[in-house]
Amino acid sequence: MSAELLAGITVLDLSRLLPGPLATWHLAGLGARVVKIEPPGGDYVQRFGPMNGRTSYLHRQLNAGKEVVSLDLTRVEGQREFIERLRGADLVMESFRPGVLERSGLGFERLRELNPKLCLISLTGYGARGEMATMAGHDINFLALSGWLAEFLPEEGPAMPLNVQLGDVLGGALSAAFAAVAALLHAARTGTGTHVDVSMTAVLTSSNLLPLAYAQAGRPAPARGHDLLNGGLPCYALYRTRDHRFIALAALESKFWLRFCETIGRPDLAGRHWESGQEIGGEDARAVGGELGRMFAGQPLSHWMRVFAGIDCCVTPVLRMDEVLKHPVAAQYLTSLPAEAGGSITTVRSGVRVLG
Repeated sequence: MSAELLAGITVLDLSRLLPGPLATWHLAGLGARVVKIEPPGGDYVQRFGPMNGRTSYLHRQLNAGKEVVSLDLTRVEGQREFIERLRGADLVMESFRPGVLERSGLGFERLRELNPKLCLISLTGYGARGEMATMAGHDINFLALSGWLAEFLPEEGPAMPLNVQLGDVLGGALSAAFAAVAALLHAARTGTGTHVDVSMTAVLTSSNLLPLAYAQAGRPAPARGHDLLNGGLPCYALYRTRDHRFIALAALESKFWLRFCETIGRPDLAGRHWESGQEIGGEDARAVGGELGRMFAGQPLSHWMRVFAGIDCCVTPVLRMDEVLKHPVAAQYLTSLPAEAGGSITTVRSGVRVLG
């Protein structure tokens, strides 16, 4: 069954870059009609990463299934067309700094006068209020202020930003899509639209669960290699193979650990698990991790994938994206987009699937 849960909903997307457009991409995947309104010259993301003709692959992915139009909201003509579109819309997504829409004469009170059921989702870096409300920021800033980035810093040597925009995706896109659906539900029930602020930094902070728990307990979060999920256990770790690839082992529950030990022919390790009393980050944990490290390093990744094929013990290869697109899990979600220069682009649909 196609995901048409939001059929009949019209979304005007004023946002730019990644968080807002990714949020409305999810809404489009659920059946909403999304009109992406870009300024003259287009969205900045048109020039990010590999190019497909005059625009980037990233721009094409983020705007798949949307209508893209150009409007200059700084001019009377552009505002007039936007207002006409507002009358038939259900939701507006925006990511300007707080106050920008108000100064343009398009703040929420004005929008509600034009369309009482209209919902407005404002994506902000640091919240709509507070001393940093109008400050600029990007993914790395939100991760830095929410404690996430500290978890990835090396003990020595230079630190490099991640090429995965966790702040934009989790703090921004997914949270904004969730807020949008909640606002639309409220409007359907009450007949009244709402203005919802999604602070990316605040969402990230509240989602940084284990470090937050340690802070609540008045203790610093353990360094990497010393906690339950950051390398302190041999049953939940990354191991390098002979060909310098990696295996992800997540036998966190004893039943999976037992099956893993049986599969590698090491039943003697079955009782050396944290549920059997092994100290997290302790001497025995390091010893078992060392043994497994030497074992995995003795064979290439392909060998281990044959060993664990069909074995339900939470062992997976660490794949590159070109390999991900060939994997059976991704294959069921693959689709294609038209390429600017002809032909098609292989891409991935949202993992949200309506089953009945």
